[in-house]
Amino acid sequence: MRFILFLLVGLAAGWISGQLMKGKSFGLAGNLFVGVAGAMFGGLILGVLGIHASGILGQLLLASVGAMLFLGGLSMMKKQL
Repeated sequence: MRFILFLLVGLAAGWISGQLMKGKSFGLAGNLFVGVAGAMFGGLILGVLGIHASGILGQLLLASVGAMLFLGGLSMMKKQL
């Protein structure tokens, strides 16, 4: 059940990050993938910094920040190729 919740939060975070970062979008499916990857990335990086999410809103915020960082990094890599 936690895995399904993790996926749903990641999908929502990908959609949110795609909406907030106009022009850096990878389409709906790409942004959803970025959201799930960003949720893992955000949890790892922010966890190392001692920042932890509490509750569903906190997890969504953490995943959204991670997805925006991940999306920004992918966009920079895409420009260089």
